[in-house]
Amino acid sequence: MHNIHPHPKFSIITVTYNAEKVLEDTIQSIVTQSYKNVEYIIVDGGSTDGTLSIVNKYKEHIHTIVSEPDKGLYDAMNKGIKLATGDYLCFLNAGDGLHEDDTLLRIVHSLTGTILPNVIYGETDIVDDEGHFLYKRRLSAPETLHWKSFKKGMLVCHQAFFARRELALEEPYDLQYRFSADFDWCIRIMKKAKVLHNTHLTLIDYLNEGMTTRNHKASLKERFHIMAKHYGLVSTVLHHAWFAVRLAYK
Repeated sequence: MHNIHPHPKFSIITVTYNAEKVLEDTIQSIVTQSYKNVEYIIVDGGSTDGTLSIVNKYKEHIHTIVSEPDKGLYDAMNKGIKLATGDYLCFLNAGDGLHEDDTLLRIVHSLTGTILPNVIYGETDIVDDEGHFLYKRRLSAPETLHWKSFKKGMLVCHQAFFARRELALEEPYDLQYRFSADFDWCIRIMKKAKVLHNTHLTLIDYLNEGMTTRNHKASLKERFHIMAKHYGLVSTVLHHAWFAVRLAYK
């Protein structure tokens, strides 16, 4: 008897707030996918610009649209998890996109056997606001991913980390972190994951955006605390002496 090839459903979630300048490219990267077992969810924080008019333009392609105030990015992502019905979740920020029109199809073709992995991951390209390639992400995905892999930093971009929905429901984003909850979330998901699948594909085009120095430092500080929580303080200090140096200049 032949193996039945898996046909998983993807829930792609975009959290928006006043994102009219960059949202349309993200939506188009999803609605043009050749693989059709996809639901697209937009969780908007109550935008006051033209975001919702762009969303409405594509509403027949969007499974669920929510627009209401929230407690920030990760609260909105938790709403998205509860709304999703797919096998896998992918969080795409406004401005980011799936790498090619057949990216989801290629992910599915990379799966072998009939058991779906707990996590699917791949590589990320950094692009400009015209969608043109700038460079490969500095940290690249390891051949074999494990929860201890992130001792070296976030080796897989959050957007290129597809988690099974049931794991995400068990492990929502921790709202005590304002800038780096995705880093903590990926580690917690990997701790519970039994099978992590490397697609060996570039999955995501990530919009190159400058983070303010203030947010960057706050993010570094959070990341240090997250690493100390999961990997121990001594190990974190030894691995990342540069963290301490950078945080000293706050």
